Amino acid sequence: MGLLVICLAAMALLFILLKAVRRRLPKAEQPEGGTACANESACAQAGASCMHDCVMEQAVKEIEYFDDEELDAYKGRKSDSYTDEEAAQFAEVLYTMRPSEVKDWTANLTLRGISMPDQIKDEAIMLMEG
Repeated sequence: MGLLVICLAAMALLFILLKAVRRRLPKAEQPEGGTACANESACAQAGASCMHDCVMEQAVKEIEYFDDEELDAYKGRKSDSYTDEEAAQFAEVLYTMRPSEVKDWTANLTLRGISMPDQIKDEAIMLMEG
């Protein structure tokens, strides 16, 4: 538990340092929107540094639940180990959300240590791509 707290604190410190360095960059080198994740296409063009900022931003972000607390029971499971009935629980949550929420939901599953079942990954990707 102590190691987890130390890792989270180190990640938060790194995030703060990255933000401070990023503020010193000329505006032309920064993606539109002010944060690394605000404009993904601009961030993708900006390169690895911007993507790193985005990953760090997600890592220190507070976990959000999408009325799916029951999925915490699957923490630590591999994506190819779900039965069709277990995958159906994920699909039920997936089909109740707006397409714009799917990306945040999948990111929050990852932050919670939950792998999405292989059975529904294609559908989630299609919803995210719109």
